[in-house]
Order: sequence, then structure tokens, then C-alpha cells
Amino acid sequence: MSITGFSAYVCLFFACCLCCGKAMPTKVNQEAVNDRPVIGVLTQIVTDEILKPFGRTFIPASYVKFVESGGSRVMPIRLTLTTAEYEDIFSKINGLLLIGGAADLETSDFARVAKIFYTFALKANDEGDFFPIWGTCMGMQLLTVLVAGQNLLTKTTAENLALPLNLTEEAGSSRMFEGFPDELMRALTREPLTGNFHHYGLAVETFHENEKLQSFFSVLSTNVAENGVQFVSTIEGKKYPFYGVQWHPEVNRFQWNRKLNFPHSAHAVQLSSLLAEFFVNEGRRSLHQFDNPEEEASSLIYNDTPVYAGNFTGYEQLYFF
Repeated sequence: MSITGFSAYVCLFFACCLCCGKAMPTKVNQEAVNDRPVIGVLTQIVTDEILKPFGRTFIPASYVKFVESGGSRVMPIRLTLTTAEYEDIFSKINGLLLIGGAADLETSDFARVAKIFYTFALKANDEGDFFPIWGTCMGMQLLTVLVAGQNLLTKTTAENLALPLNLTEEAGSSRMFEGFPDELMRALTREPLTGNFHHYGLAVETFHENEKLQSFFSVLSTNVAENGVQFVSTIEGKKYPFYGVQWHPEVNRFQWNRKLNFPHSAHAVQLSSLLAEFFVNEGRRSLHQFDNPEEEASSLIYNDTPVYAGNFTGYEQLYFF
């Protein structure tokens, strides 16, 4: 993977990119409110030679800002811990964000650790312990792999494109878009508010042919790739608070490379803001907490300093670990 300069950054995004009622498990305490949520963000392995001197794993700062802007703190999650350590982390964080990037969706450390948290989250939600997961681009794709038990992605190139969404009937009754202003919902279908940077995705036809995916997720939107394939662009768990977008809501407010098609209109910014608030509000329903304030403070990303990377990557800033 190379993210040096514009073309390489696009390649990074491209590599990354290789449903209906509001029912939740009945045992979940719908009234739970946690006003100090912490969202875990899974790191990714550094593979670009120019980045290796900075650290072994990284998180683009745009994802951190996205979560923080919704009213949460962020805990970076390394990829080298034991299952017992991940279980301990799970008991303390209030949600998980799976970011876009470049990793094998079945054999990488990113996929391995994501599966551990996914398994914990399924069990917790079944037992009434609310825990949300959000996947962006590769993160969404990984959620489909985990649910289906196999990689069903196909070529669905949307190369540096900002697109409107083709909303489905399920979008109107979704949790994700509930409360969105009517004007914004109309704009979603007419204006290019979603930044797409991928070569692969889940074809709509494949989704409908797979019983596991159909029973687990509602499709809230679709889009058409450059090769004419209709792909799933937004999903929401039917029973579980798991959400995925093939596009990148974080770039609308926090990425500014002029060579990349990042939507920055007023509606694009509003969309990003409302989605960040939505996911963090889901996290507020989780009552997981750290053992003490000192442990919490030492676990947060505030202890790390982002590196300005806009002069040698397409990202504005990167956190390295």
C-alpha cells in the first residue's frame, strides 16, 4: 500500500474497499444514558515505507475527530493484544469504529481483532448489554464478511467520486436516518454528499442472494459503480446496533485535499455531523466503564500526538502507535 501523494492516497482508499424495523433485543435497557462515552477505534498496520519510521499501526485523525465531534472520547485499540485483553477493553468502551484502509478482510490482524469484538458484541447485545459497531468503507465490508462468514465482495469501482444516495424504502423507517430533516433527506438523493473511494463492494444482487446478510441487515441505500454494478452503500442491523457505510462521512468535515472529491457543502457537513451524533448517541446507551478515572485517562487518544501528513499523504493528520 502506498499513500504518498494523491494517486497513492486514492489507492489506499481503493484497497480498503477490498434491514428494516427498529427492533432491538428486548432485554436491552432502552433508557440507559451514559454521558461520558468512549468509542474504541481499531488501528491499522502501517505498510507504506514512508510511514514506517512513525510507528507500526495508525489511525487517520479524521476518524478520531468524527467520533469526538459527536460527543465521545476515543480509545485507540492496538492489534497485538490477547483475547483476554480485548475482552477487558470491550467491558470498558461503549462502541467500536471499524475504519477504512487497506487490509485482508479474512486473514489480517485487523480482521482477526474485529472478529473478536464482533463476537463479544453479539453476545452482549443478546444478553441486554447494548454495544454498537460502526463500519466505514472497509469497515462496512468487514461487517458483511463477518455476518456472511465469507468474502462476497466484487468489483464496484467508485474512484474518487462524490455521489447522492439511492435511498431504499427501509431508509424511511431506519434508526440511522430517524430525525433527519426532510430537506436533508431530499438532498441525500439529489446532491453528491457522499465521498466514495473504493474498488470493491457488495453487489445488491449478491446481498439478496445471501440469506445470512438478508436476515441480519437492512439495506438503506444503494449506488451504481463505474462498471455499472449496483452496490450496497448503507446498511443497518435489523436486530443489532451495527451500522455500515461504503462511503466516508468523516471526510466531509475533516479532509481537505483539493485533488480528492471530498464533499464540503452545507448539506454534506450537516450529514457528517448528524451521523457522528447518531453513532455516539448509540454509544451513550452502553453502560460499560473503566475501573477508575486514572485508567480511563491513560487509555484515551489524548495521550498521543497526531502527525501532520498533508505534505506527503492525502490525509491531514495521522496518529501512529
